[in-house]
Amino acid sequence: MPRRNRRDDDAPAFDAEAARRGFERVVHGPDGSWTVRNVPVEGAVKTYRCPGCDHEIAPGVAHVVTWPADGRGDLADRRHWHTSCWGARYRRRPYR
Repeated sequence: MPRRNRRDDDAPAFDAEAARRGFERVVHGPDGSWTVRNVPVEGAVKTYRCPGCDHEIAPGVAHVVTWPADGRGDLADRRHWHTSCWGARYRRRPYR
């Protein structure tokens, strides 16, 4: 007997604003715990400087934004990284 595709009435509605902000998670590493949010192309509207390579992240380029996960950080503690620079932060020396 074939399966029927049923609509899940309990599923949350699509939140376009949350999709624009990106997916958020906590990452634990030797340098501490960090909250990491993916910034999709649609949400990348300003120019930032990546702390990993010191190059600009142009508007329209997907990247990640990080801040300390301990809850003590404020907006000044947020850093925007190229996704590849964030992934390679343990394999390279700090830029500065």
